Amino acid sequence: MSEPARYRLLLALLGGATTVLFVLSLTVGPAAIGFGDSLAALVSGDGGAIVLIMREIRLPRALLGLMIGATLGLSGAALQGYLRNPLAEPGLIGVSASASLGAVLAIYTGLSAAFPLALPLSALAAAVAGVLVVQALAGMHGGTLTIILAGVAVSSFAGAMTSLALNLSPNPFAALEILFWMLGSLTDRSMEHVWLAGPFILLGWAMLAMLARPLDTLTLGGDAASSLGVDMRRVRFLAVFGTAACVGASTAVAGAIGFVGLVVPHLLRPLVGARPSRLLPASALGGASVLIAADILVRLIAPGRDLKLGVLTAIVGAPFFLWLIWRSRGRLT
Repeated sequence: MSEPARYRLLLALLGGATTVLFVLSLTVGPAAIGFGDSLAALVSGDGGAIVLIMREIRLPRALLGLMIGATLGLSGAALQGYLRNPLAEPGLIGVSASASLGAVLAIYTGLSAAFPLALPLSALAAAVAGVLVVQALAGMHGGTLTIILAGVAVSSFAGAMTSLALNLSPNPFAALEILFWMLGSLTDRSMEHVWLAGPFILLGWAMLAMLARPLDTLTLGGDAASSLGVDMRRVRFLAVFGTAACVGASTAVAGAIGFVGLVVPHLLRPLVGARPSRLLPASALGGASVLIAADILVRLIAPGRDLKLGVLTAIVGAPFFLWLIWRSRGRLT
């Protein structure tokens, strides 16, 4: 089988897996609803309890799992290609930490209690502010190392301020809410969250998709890519702000979910011939499959204990990433 045919087969398999997992996500939950009744309720015209559960609880959760998983996989692959760093992931440029800080401040000040959408809106605003600071620190002509260092600085500061808010919180219930939100979850999300995050996620996807060909050229090196006509400032703008838009929106509605954007591109890279343009769509589908599967497992493992999605992805992702490092340690030296 030729390489293009293998790539098309991989995308077909990933797309099929994502579709099956999405349907399963719609039909798995504590409410004892049959498979056929679950799907029929999505197109039903009545306002019964099953329809309410499907349209207001399970459908938003499945849609967010699809969009956020695809975002993490796509942005991880894009950043690894742009920064030429196998350890790059969406949180490296400070977007996740900044969004988390914005959400924490909304909870700490009581805005989220007065206005429910204040939490995701504050997280989005903080994510934009964080990436603007990264851009300002890196400067117009800063290289990839400068971007990484600026992102680490912003992430460290945002993490310190988040810890300070937890430390000074006078209300133990607010502190507990902050802690639970930071663990990452798709529980109790509504269609309002989908409509709020959706436009930013789609904008981020479009910007990152425009990086496909430049990232292929960038594998030759930054100087070689520039000599071949690649505008490195445009590439950096698309990589940084595309990631900020989709990852910031994802973190705003679901909290911080780690390791998906780091592990999925590593897993799929050998299957696409290490070409960034092919890795982007494959990682998007792979990330969606992984996150939806993890969300289904959360509901099956501890249905009554509210196991957080970010906890499960870290428990599974960290050992798997260590195994990847162990397997490729000879190539990394």
